[in-house]
Amino acid sequence: MNIKAQIRMASELLGVGENSIWVNPNYTDEVLMAISREDIRSLIKDGIIKKRPKKGISSFRAKKKILEKKKGRHRGVGSRKGKKNAINNKKKLWINKIRSQRELLKQLRKEKNIDKSTYRKYYLLSKGNSFKNKKDLIRVLKENKLIKGKIIEV
Repeated sequence: MNIKAQIRMASELLGVGENSIWVNPNYTDEVLMAISREDIRSLIKDGIIKKRPKKGISSFRAKKKILEKKKGRHRGVGSRKGKKNAINNKKKLWINKIRSQRELLKQLRKEKNIDKSTYRKYYLLSKGNSFKNKKDLIRVLKENKLIKGKIIEV
């Protein structure tokens, strides 16, 4: 009762591997009698020989983790991959820093707390990375007694 040849023919006809072929155990005698491809085709048509369904991989857990990551979970130090700059890009950090410093300088100039020449000088100094952050810039301006009025927002 070896139906290896019939399974091979069925796999060729259905375009799948031999392990993906299912033969109804109640009709093994009929399958043994089938010797031509035409016989195998008729057995496939009758439903005696079938192609096994493809096994899928569930993406439920992956989708769940993505939703959690959107909420901010699983983003701790232990979960990070890559270098420090891969997570906090140096350029983006610089852009945020320089924009806040330039915004402060513009605000001070607009409110007439500093004059044009001071604005220009400290604009160039901030461009040259002389200040750590906005607070540092204000500290230096106060030390040099260049701010005339009060600063509303830091």
